[in-house]
Amino acid sequence: MEFNDYFKIGYVLKPHGLKGEVTISLDEVGPEDLAGIGTLFLEKNNRLEPYFVESLSGAGSKAYLKVEDVDTPESAQSISKRSIYLPKAARPKSSRGQFYDDEVIDFEVTDAQLGAIGKVVEVMKAGANRLLVLDYYGKEVLIPVNSPFIKSINKGKKLIAVELPEGFLDI
Repeated sequence: MEFNDYFKIGYVLKPHGLKGEVTISLDEVGPEDLAGIGTLFLEKNNRLEPYFVESLSGAGSKAYLKVEDVDTPESAQSISKRSIYLPKAARPKSSRGQFYDDEVIDFEVTDAQLGAIGKVVEVMKAGANRLLVLDYYGKEVLIPVNSPFIKSINKGKKLIAVELPEGFLDI
């Protein structure tokens, strides 16, 4: 299994209760978005192992997960502190104007005045904010996602149109 075919949805925090349930923290999706997911994958030693979901409940970014063959606090401890992945094909479709962080890697970023300014090399999280990280002539440039700078995202053309204030790239 190639990691490129999967996306991280969260992290197993710790055991919960006596029947093998674990507390998980979810990144960009909530438990309600995962209704009907039968299998998820946990990272172990740089490999993904499949686990079959028995139940998933919660709200917001915290949830309780029960998977098959994990029935004791000890076995729940063995899957704790591991990242959770799903196949990209199972990912809920993002809303218009929204995107998943890994979707925009290598998108060309163009400014209304300057033209092409670089490609997205990473989407960084800084607290509650997300930042597009660009390589602009060997210089790292950070453009806030939650700002008036981003004018449009064209996933088909792999293009992000921005309108940066004068002098933004000189900082």
